[in-house]
Amino acid sequence: MLTETLGAVLVANRGEIARRVIRTVRRLGLRAIAVYSEADADLPFVREADEAVLIGPANPQVSYLDAGKVLEAARVAGARAIHPGYGFLAENAAFARAVIDAGMVWIGPAPESIDQMGDKINARNLMEDAGVPVAAGTREPVTDLEPALRAAGRIGYPVMVKTAGGGGGIGMSVAHDDEGLAKAFEQAARAAARFAAGDVLDGPAILLERYIERARHVEVQILGLPDGTVVALGERDCSVQRRHQKVVEESPSPGITPELRERMLAAAVRAGEAVGYLGAGTVECLVDADAQDFVFLEMNTRLQVEHPVTELVTGLDMVELQLRVAAGESPEVKAETGGHAIEFRVYAEDPKRFFPGPGKISAWREPAGEGVRVDSGYEEGNTVTPFYDPLMAKLCVFGATRAEALRAGREAVAGFVVEGPKNNLPFCAELLDNAEFVSGDYDTGLIGRMRAQRT
Repeated sequence: MLTETLGAVLVANRGEIARRVIRTVRRLGLRAIAVYSEADADLPFVREADEAVLIGPANPQVSYLDAGKVLEAARVAGARAIHPGYGFLAENAAFARAVIDAGMVWIGPAPESIDQMGDKINARNLMEDAGVPVAAGTREPVTDLEPALRAAGRIGYPVMVKTAGGGGGIGMSVAHDDEGLAKAFEQAARAAARFAAGDVLDGPAILLERYIERARHVEVQILGLPDGTVVALGERDCSVQRRHQKVVEESPSPGITPELRERMLAAAVRAGEAVGYLGAGTVECLVDADAQDFVFLEMNTRLQVEHPVTELVTGLDMVELQLRVAAGESPEVKAETGGHAIEFRVYAEDPKRFFPGPGKISAWREPAGEGVRVDSGYEEGNTVTPFYDPLMAKLCVFGATRAEALRAGREAVAGFVVEGPKNNLPFCAELLDNAEFVSGDYDTGLIGRMRAQRT
């Protein structure tokens, strides 16, 4: 059924995720089609696809984000399906509809689900109505400072201020008082205007929520099947973050009890059922590390960057599951997990200030061995350009226990050689020697404390 329904799959992405999807597409006997910009012509994913189509210059607005060019490439190459990866057009409901209207299979959730979860306020209200715990916050968009101040008075400081749309931590900041709220609101309003997260003519769409002081960021991997079933495939801890963006993830989370884990998995299933979710998605939560309780944060309607840690602890191939579900299959999925996995995002960036540091890769040697997996988008001789996210690779390790995974992580980080562009491997090594991280009792403020200790 898979070959007859999908046949040829166009991967509407680049770098390591395009390479990752292409690997499974070809393993399943399907034809893999890549699209690429002029800046990416020599990257491995272009060579490894069965066919590659040039769609434009380096600027993503006129290449990877140009839905018309992507659809035309699919038509010319004879693709029957499109896999969006993550980022770019992955959570663009209009693009998903265009794929479906063109008679192709969209490898992702229904456009309606993307719309429902794309607006954080709407998503928050849907989850609250479905019985999923949410933080005290606003149920309607806040478009001006005065109502924001009134809402903060009702919620109680500190509050998290963020745009109703968008992701990746953009526009998010914490306010501890009225003065801080004025600054945070202005920052979020600028982000809302820049990324069109609302009708800027009527004012920015801003969301306020009670801020959890010592929070862990834990997310549940879900899979919605064509028969209506939603299953939870374990959880991942994503609390190691800089500027609200993830750097290291692990599964299972070392900071939550089995009872809390079960409640989170059950809530994530309810969340998926509430929107009739189909395919792979992630229900993200904030966990109060002191109270051992959680609230809904948002739902990502796509494959996550950190999906390899779930694959390592479950033995599943999440891309294969996406493809089978998109083809109309309801595969039998067992939710048992075992062992411990950690993923380190290897970025071309300054390891102390975390600013991007593009450049030509003069040396690239990946670690190997039992329990080591590297999903890379580059190789020696390639250039990390300033046009895209500076993620070069995902270094993943697995062990029977967290202690084993940590040992494997230290060896793998030490054995990963990247020369040319600045990279954050020294930070990963520093993290693996940090007592707080090693203990497992850490939260989203960890990197901030590590930086403060250096000064």
